[in-house]
Amino acid sequence: MDGGRAWLISRPRLSGCSTGAFILSSGRSRISQPAVTTAERVPENKLTEAERRGVLDVLCSDRFVDQAPLEVYAQLLDEGVYLCSMSTMYRILRENAQVKERRRQARHPTRACPELVATAPCQVYSWDITKLPGPVKGTYFDAYVMIDIFSRYIVGAHVQTQESGLLAAEMMTEILLCTVFRTWCTRIGVRR
Repeated sequence: MDGGRAWLISRPRLSGCSTGAFILSSGRSRISQPAVTTAERVPENKLTEAERRGVLDVLCSDRFVDQAPLEVYAQLLDEGVYLCSMSTMYRILRENAQVKERRRQARHPTRACPELVATAPCQVYSWDITKLPGPVKGTYFDAYVMIDIFSRYIVGAHVQTQESGLLAAEMMTEILLCTVFRTWCTRIGVRR
């Protein structure tokens, strides 16, 4: 063994600790520290403020105002003009709070979502079609269900072998007629 390596192996054995712990505690780091911190370094090819303003003026010009930096970059390269990289274009736009959709867009007014409110039973119904597993794998039945949204009571349900708008309309007509008849009978005092 050479002298340096022998020292590294024999010294920890004499002190009673592992080789790794000895290297860490002795302060002999094998990783060299950089002499200059990276935060202080300025890239040599960094654009000057005048060049940055020029790039921003080109991006905001009437010709390119509605185009993405990728399109501007490609068109300028086709013309033989190189201002900066695409990422620098995005960086300049971000610094000036202009990274957004650059095309003209219609401003649609905000509309409230329609909301159905029931203050008593039998005012508002909701319906849905749910798939139910059949007796054989791969076969399904369609459960048409109508619910009173105030009481969450299932007003009616039909199970069919297929999904159809005509079947849904029949179910709704039948359930609504029964519900209206039931309500009318309740009002006039007829018992079933």
